[in-house]
Amino acid sequence: MTKVDFYTGSTDKLRTACQLSHKAMQNGVRVVLSAPSAALTDALDRLLWNFPATSFIPHCRSDAAEAGQMPVVLNNGSEKFPHHDLLISLHDECVSFFSRFERVIEIISNDEEDSRAGRERFKFYRDRGYELHHIDLSKTP
Repeated sequence: MTKVDFYTGSTDKLRTACQLSHKAMQNGVRVVLSAPSAALTDALDRLLWNFPATSFIPHCRSDAAEAGQMPVVLNNGSEKFPHHDLLISLHDECVSFFSRFERVIEIISNDEEDSRAGRERFKFYRDRGYELHHIDLSKTP
C-alpha cells in the first residue's frame, strides 16, 4: 500500500520539492513531480536546472522519450508515468493516480488556505487506511 508523507510548514513549496527530489535522487529513488498547472511545471523546470546551486537535477517532462532514464520527471496532466517510486504532489487535492506509487509526498505551506486543503488531503488518506507520516519543516534546522 502507498505510504504518504506530509511535509508541512514549507516557506517555498517549489524549493522544498526540489530539495526532496534531490535527496530522493541521491538515494536512488526515481521521482515524479506533479504540478496542477503548466506555469508551475515550467517554474519547476527552471528551478531544477539550477538546483542545487553547484549542480542541477537531471529531469524531463513525463511525455519525453527519455523519461524512463531520468531520475526526476515533471508531470502536468498526464497519467502515464515511466516509473512509480515516488510522487511529489503540488496539487491542492489528492490526484486520482496517487495509489500507483510506492510513496507520495504532499507539501504544505504556511498559507491558511493551503493548510486547510492539506488537512483535507490528510483526512482523505487517513480515512482510507494509508500509512501517514508528518514532517514539520518549521522545526527543522
